[in-house]
Amino acid sequence: MLGFDEPEFLSQLASTVALRPRIEELADRLTDDGFDNLFLVGAGGTYAQMWPYEQLARRTSTLPVHAVIAAELVTGGEATLGERSVAVFTSVSGTTEDSLRAIEYCRARGVRTVGFTGYAESPVARSVDVALVSEPKAWPFDPQMLLLMGRLLARRGEFEGYDKLAGELAGLPGILLDVARQAEPTAAAFAEAHKDTDYHFLVGGGNLWGFTYLYSMCILEEMQWLRTTRVHSAEFFHGSLELLEEDTSVLVFQGEDETRALTDRVEAFAKRISRDVTVFDTRDYPLPGISPEFRGLLAPLVLDTVMGRVSKHLERVRGHSLDLRRYYRVMDY
Repeated sequence: MLGFDEPEFLSQLASTVALRPRIEELADRLTDDGFDNLFLVGAGGTYAQMWPYEQLARRTSTLPVHAVIAAELVTGGEATLGERSVAVFTSVSGTTEDSLRAIEYCRARGVRTVGFTGYAESPVARSVDVALVSEPKAWPFDPQMLLLMGRLLARRGEFEGYDKLAGELAGLPGILLDVARQAEPTAAAFAEAHKDTDYHFLVGGGNLWGFTYLYSMCILEEMQWLRTTRVHSAEFFHGSLELLEEDTSVLVFQGEDETRALTDRVEAFAKRISRDVTVFDTRDYPLPGISPEFRGLLAPLVLDTVMGRVSKHLERVRGHSLDLRRYYRVMDY
């Protein structure tokens, strides 16, 4: 596979699911001590990656869970944030300035803080009350967040199948390696067909809306300097559909949760207008070892793996490194 380090991929993923005992210990301690609300705090991609777990709690639990933007939390405040709150942060590098300011803001108000990162000596790891460290550059944080949220909800009697799910997550490295291998020819074909496309329209819903936002902003815009529109499938028919033309590149991210019908509706309409609609559907990937009832929860991980292959092939055909930036962490702002 193009630009793919298989041992590193397997090792990084294994390091995330290996955190299960520490994550469960933390979740149990938080539950036993008691807390009133949970804040999932991020910036950019790490903010978007919190949305599936806010959605999971909203659908299944009475626990107040809020995904918030780190910089807005600091400047705008939050009336319910206090000593009975828990705040969770994720940062690949452990150096995200907005998150560091938000950690300081939370700790000054007596909030218990948790950080997931890949560097034990990073500023984020040193600043939070509890740091849970995977291998460097391990991405995404979905395994850790699914374990943490799942255990918290299980302790509340709101996630009956948690132990079964957590056991199955141990097989994620091999499962997602198979996904990457299966996605490779599709990724190569998409990139070849779109090497000169300078605008993409992305649609997703449910627990894939966060990934839709992330891939649009953090990959296509930030890493490839491409123009995009991103819209939730439930909101598509309230304005953004007017941008479609017969040659518009439409990317549909389709998962397996209860919002699938909303995305199906968008796909059907988009294909009436555009000749260039590409559907990336998690249902196309077998995921051996994962029970049918959990497949929907893993949609963000599956699509991250699939689109990771697309990104590498776009990098190749466009001659534009995924590491190249003009402004982000290059200029002062």
